[in-house]
Amino acid sequence: MATVSTPTPAWEPPLVPGTDVEVKVRYDGRWAAGFEIADAHDGQYQLRRRIDGALLPVPFQADDLRARH
Repeated sequence: MATVSTPTPAWEPPLVPGTDVEVKVRYDGRWAAGFEIADAHDGQYQLRRRIDGALLPVPFQADDLRARH
């Protein structure tokens, strides 16, 4: 029986506080800019809105974030 291997995703550095990120909008799947990592704990990220410095009330998973280039 042949073994099927799945490709290994490209390694991405961890998102650290201060990293400028985009957030995946759950409604339509587009990416929204204007956020930064405020804190990271147990695989979840607390975000800060850059425009006013407000912390968002809910944590985000890494799959819903990407570093802004």
